[in-house]
Amino acid sequence: MAYPAPTHCPACSEVLEVTELTCPRCATRVQGVFTASRLSRLTVDQLNFVEVFLRCRGNIREVERDLKISYPTVRTRLDQILQAMGLSDAPAEWPAAADTSGPTTDVLEALDAGNLSFEEALARLRGKERL
Repeated sequence: MAYPAPTHCPACSEVLEVTELTCPRCATRVQGVFTASRLSRLTVDQLNFVEVFLRCRGNIREVERDLKISYPTVRTRLDQILQAMGLSDAPAEWPAAADTSGPTTDVLEALDAGNLSFEEALARLRGKERL
C-alpha cells in the first residue's frame, strides 16, 4: 500500500526536499536534490479541495454545493492554497482560517441567498441590528 509523501518535516514543519527517487520495477535509485511541483506543498485536505474545484471546473457555486460550505469559505480556502503554493502574499492558515462560522458569515450567506437586502446586511454587519 502506498502512502502520500509527507510534505513537511514532522520535527520543525519545514517543507521537505525530494532527494531520492526509486524505480518500482527494478529498484534503481537516483539521489540528488530535485524540484517538486507547487502542488506537492499542499496538505491532503488542500489537494482534495483542488480536486473538487477542478471537477467543478472552477465554478464556485458548484464547489459550495459539493462540499456544503459557504462562498466565503471557498474563497478562503482558495486564498490559502495560493499562499501555500507560493502564488500569493497573503498568509496561509489551514484549516484554522477556513473556520468561517459566526455572525459575519451568517449575514454574508443570507445576503448571498437573497434573504437580506444589501442595506439590511450592512446594518447587521455594523451591529445596528442583531441576527
